[in-house]
Amino acid sequence: MQENQLDPVDVRILKELTIDARISFVKLAKKLHVSNTLIHQRIRRLRESGILKNTTIRLDSWKLGFHTSAYTQIMLIDSKYHREVEQQLANIPEIVECVNIAGRYAIMVKIYARNNRHLRDVIYDHIHIIEGVEGTNTTMSFETIFSRNIPLELT
Repeated sequence: MQENQLDPVDVRILKELTIDARISFVKLAKKLHVSNTLIHQRIRRLRESGILKNTTIRLDSWKLGFHTSAYTQIMLIDSKYHREVEQQLANIPEIVECVNIAGRYAIMVKIYARNNRHLRDVIYDHIHIIEGVEGTNTTMSFETIFSRNIPLELT
């Protein structure tokens, strides 16, 4: 499968899986009016191509006691520290996402914490002590209105 080579059946399968990733192949086949074998073949091909990465469960951070979330931008002393800092950030369980960004700040992370004090501790006791980190800038998040996958459009 070449990059961006999705036919209408692939798009319909992906849309259904983004709504309910636990749907059985039999139910999916019935819903799309195609054979069960076709569903198996297409999903296998979508996985092999890397388009369909994995199936995950979304946890409710609030109900699990993580009442504070924030985006923290991280300045580096020098760009040579980039990969080492990223590896250290991956070891901090409260950090759920890490991205490279352009500008004075080189990295941005999303952090979930139990409260503001916990957030402060994550930033000062875990992020600031990483060799190569010069400073941070944190923006608190009141709530996530929505989170979604990229749009599935036929081009």
